[in-house]
Amino acid sequence: MKSTLIISAVQQPCNADQQTNLELSVAKIHEAAAANADLVVLPELHLGPYFCQSEDPDNFNLAQTIPGPSTEILSTVARKLAIVIVSSIFEKRTAGLYHNTAVVFDKDGSMAGTYRKMHIPDDPGFYEKYYFTPGDTGFKPITTSIGKLGVLVCWDQWFPEAARLMALAGAEVLIYPTAIGWDLQDTAQEQNRQLDAWSTIQRSHAVANGLPVISCNRVGFEKAPDSETGINFWGNSFITGPQGEILTNADESETKLLACAIERSGTERVRQIWPYLRDRRIEEYGDLTKRFID
Repeated sequence: MKSTLIISAVQQPCNADQQTNLELSVAKIHEAAAANADLVVLPELHLGPYFCQSEDPDNFNLAQTIPGPSTEILSTVARKLAIVIVSSIFEKRTAGLYHNTAVVFDKDGSMAGTYRKMHIPDDPGFYEKYYFTPGDTGFKPITTSIGKLGVLVCWDQWFPEAARLMALAGAEVLIYPTAIGWDLQDTAQEQNRQLDAWSTIQRSHAVANGLPVISCNRVGFEKAPDSETGINFWGNSFITGPQGEILTNADESETKLLACAIERSGTERVRQIWPYLRDRRIEEYGDLTKRFID
């Protein structure tokens, strides 16, 4: 395998129709390939507006099978450009069973694997439990021609257990397709606290596991149905090295391809200096399987 990888992420608005959003994603994938990227990550549910702001049974019509029309297009793009793609699909598994699913395509266009979002939020404006069944794929890296990818999705990014299990299973990079933003009613101070917490928790996963992290968010205001409220997706996508250092990032509103080089040997060097895996007291961690310790 190559000792140096070019990894990239697409920060984009997703508030248009499916065809327009997909065309923008594909255009940015072409841009990544032109920059010799080995890997490109797309935002969570990038094919359309964030429909989980309301509970509407008609939204289930947005779901697609895997494989399906969009995966066929992305498969063709991956094969044509010889690039690994991490996409995000509202999956219809069968009638009445739906998932928020990341799909990974290898450089030959084959489907390397899928990851179904494990942690499902249910908050004002983020009514995902109405739509998504929690994943059953476990925290297992997806093996590709460029290495093992620890793909997780959005709300998963707040849980250190998920990142650790991916690392223990051999993930070489942690990847978080994301759709997160601000409530317009929050103060500027609260918005800053939320953004700082979001960046900090993901950088901490890089530090605690000695792994690069790709965090890929959408941008733009998306109005809630039948309301003047909505979510202002805050962008700020970034890529870190294995010590949590920011290698490249975007601001809160720009459409941008982020790209940088990472050395495959970086994780080994960092783990030799900070041997967290060596010093874990695994015999004392049994209570982590409990909901709460009374």
